Parts: sequence; C-alpha cells; structure tokens
Amino acid sequence: MSTKRERMVIIGSGPAGFTAALYAARANLNPLVIEGSLMNERGEIPGGQLMTTTDVENYPGFPDGLSGPEMMDKFRDQAKRFGARMVQEDVEHVELGNHPFKLRTSEGTEYETLSVIIATGARAKKLDPKGGDTYWQKGISACAVCDGALPLFREKPLVVIGGGDTAMEEASFLAKYGSKVYVVHRRDEFRASAIMQERVLKNPKTEVVWNSNLVEVEGDGNLLKKVTVESTVDGSRRTIEAAGLFYAIGHIPNTDFLKDQIETNETGYIVLKDGQQTSVKGVFAAGDVHDFRYRQAVTAAGAGCAAALDAEHFLGGLEHEQPQLFETLVES
Repeated sequence: MSTKRERMVIIGSGPAGFTAALYAARANLNPLVIEGSLMNERGEIPGGQLMTTTDVENYPGFPDGLSGPEMMDKFRDQAKRFGARMVQEDVEHVELGNHPFKLRTSEGTEYETLSVIIATGARAKKLDPKGGDTYWQKGISACAVCDGALPLFREKPLVVIGGGDTAMEEASFLAKYGSKVYVVHRRDEFRASAIMQERVLKNPKTEVVWNSNLVEVEGDGNLLKKVTVESTVDGSRRTIEAAGLFYAIGHIPNTDFLKDQIETNETGYIVLKDGQQTSVKGVFAAGDVHDFRYRQAVTAAGAGCAAALDAEHFLGGLEHEQPQLFETLVES
C-alpha cells in the first residue's frame, strides 16, 4: 500500500478542527481533515459534541440560534469551499518521534505529513440511569453553560450531578434560570474549593441532596420530567421533579491514540508549550483536547484558528530551511 503525503493533517473535526481547516485552506496549505468515522468504538459522530446538541444560542453571529449539527455542517462546508479535504476515518496509530510524522487510519490508509493539528476533542462523562438514553439532549445535558439558558429549563426545577468545582459552577449558573437547583452528590461532603461550595450552599435557590446516586430518569417520551435518586446510606429512594438534568462529573479527552507520544496532564489533556504548539515540534492542538476549563464552541474555534496560524508559521520556516521536503514529500 502506498503512503499518502501531506503538508498538514488535521485529526478531528468540530469547531476546532473545521476552523483550523478553514484557515489552513485559505493559506493554500491544502489541509486534509481526518474527521473520525461514523462507526467508531465510542459511538461518537464526526463533528464533535455539538452533533448531539439540539440548540446553540450562544455562538456569535447566529442571533436566532441553530442546531449543533446545522452549525457543524456550515463550518464543514465553509472549510471545503476553500479547498480543505475531508475523510471520515479514525486515526488509530501515530508515529511522532521522527519527522515527517506518520499516521495510520482505521481503513488502513497511511500518511506522512509535515505538520499535525490534533482537534479530537473530549467526551463528557455520563452516568447510566434507567431511561438515560431516552432523554439525552431531551432534558439531560453535560454542559449547563451551553444549554442551561434554553427556554425549556427556565423557571423549572433542575438537577446537577457532581461535587467538584465544575458542579458548583454549573449549579450557580443554573440558579440564574431555573426555579430551583438540586445538587446531587454521592458523598457527605463536596470536593470543590471552599469558595465554590459557599456560593452553592448559601444560594437560596439551591438544595444539596447528600449521599445519593442517580438511578432513574422519567419523562413523557419527549422531555424529561423527573429523576429518582437512591441513598447510599439506607437505600431509600427519592423522586425529584425536574425539567433538566446536568452531568458535572468531568470529561475525558480523546488522546488515547497518541500513546504517550505527546505530553499530557494527569487527566490526559494535551499540554501546550507556546501558542498551540505541543511538546512535539510541528504538532499542534486545538479545542477540548487541551481546554479543560472553558469547553465552548467559540473558544474551540478560536484555538483552531490559532493552531492553523502556528502551523502555517512552522511550515513556512520548514520550507525555507528544508525545501527538499516540499519537493519530494508533498503531493501537488
């Protein structure tokens, strides 16, 4: 099997990957985007987490809002318009120890590339209560900042699952919109910082449900209506009326395929060195694969733009220093 040669390969899609592709394509870098396959092991759809988001109302330039899949279609089409190429495969193996870098996909396609942008994102940790699959994105979400201000949650009782800083932030945010916010935690104390706990514990619109696990969700088939929690102390159950359920138990960055070839932090997020540069020169990262703090479409898109600009600068220097690579490696 012959090896395909590229200037730039973008691994992943979503706001970060497609924005990187747009900027790289406009810079005449002829980028290849390996979007991810429709049949991957994680059950994820190319296009990132927005592909399972019904309404996006906080992205600038869309005052009336639009669905996540519709937004990603627009991102993708715009990148393609300027010449970005797309393949729906998964990158299963990378060799980043030598340059040019080598990649192999789930379809057995092999690539050599002068630069790589990793935009594989992260996936939300979810629980598996009875009925959970039915009401995912029909009242159940993993991002209060993304979804909490939607009309279906306003002035309604809401539930947050978690006990860390993220759970406290999401509960405080939701208290601005919901009629009441229940914070369900499996222990008898939070892991969150003292100041974040105080904001929740002193908020008159929040109530903490200690020592409890989520066991079941119910609704009318279209929208969530109530959740059931079970005590870790005596096994008793309590049903809470709720229009929204928000998981705030963390995310998992999609970095397993890198096999420790790039520096990551203790939870697997890629560590950036200078701009969007990773620990490997010529390899850049953008979006939720490194951003464990903001995790928004607009920040991911901004990081994708920055990664493409950094990669363009890297390739410009490389072409000046080693012009033979562009003559012998890059296909026209």
